[in-house]
Amino acid sequence: MIELINIHKSFGALDVLKGVSFWSEEFGVTTVLGPNGSGKTTLIKILLGMVIPDDGEVRFNESTINGKWHYRNQLDYLPQIAKFPDNLKVSELIKMIKKFRDKTTREQELIEMFDLKPHLEKKLGTLSGGTRQKVNIILAFMFDSPVIILDEPTSGLDPVSMVRLKELIRGEKKKGKLILITTHILSFVEEMSDQIVFLLEGNIYFKGSIEDLKISTKQENLELSIASILEEQDA
Repeated sequence: MIELINIHKSFGALDVLKGVSFWSEEFGVTTVLGPNGSGKTTLIKILLGMVIPDDGEVRFNESTINGKWHYRNQLDYLPQIAKFPDNLKVSELIKMIKKFRDKTTREQELIEMFDLKPHLEKKLGTLSGGTRQKVNIILAFMFDSPVIILDEPTSGLDPVSMVRLKELIRGEKKKGKLILITTHILSFVEEMSDQIVFLLEGNIYFKGSIEDLKISTKQENLELSIASILEEQDA
């Protein structure tokens, strides 16, 4: 469904992506991992058309996205930091986002799932970080698109909301959707991911299942596998 072909991106003298190529499965959860500065956020923004690569091609459903925007109607996105005016009420924000896209929405189902009814008439500036994140999750999932991109989706969530987020992601996977995730929470990665893409210094170091990574690094869990890769890199 998504394919990156020899993607290069530099910012000034800093080479962020150095010929990255990979393809996603047609559905399931793919998690993009890597240390800070490895190019994860840049990669996601290129997929979204928010950053233009210096070289290479991105293909969505076998068609290039270079210079196009209509493909974004098939994507839903949760940014790592979503900034909206603090004086907006939650209900006003949801209505505003709905007007941007001519698609059926399912926000009521999500509002109930994350227990947000008591907060709908509150202004965003009065909400806790965890409640704001639940609002952002509703915005990301309410259009029921075939591809969902989640950048650090667990940020600020309490244990109950974390469980509901996992249930939501599993439900979307069962519908045959592709979910791309970036996160630093390795326990979440182990529980939710079908495959991982590990970026290191602007290149793909590994792409495959967690079990394959553990075998290749001769480690018993994902945390130790990642640590061994980074230690080898620093040696």
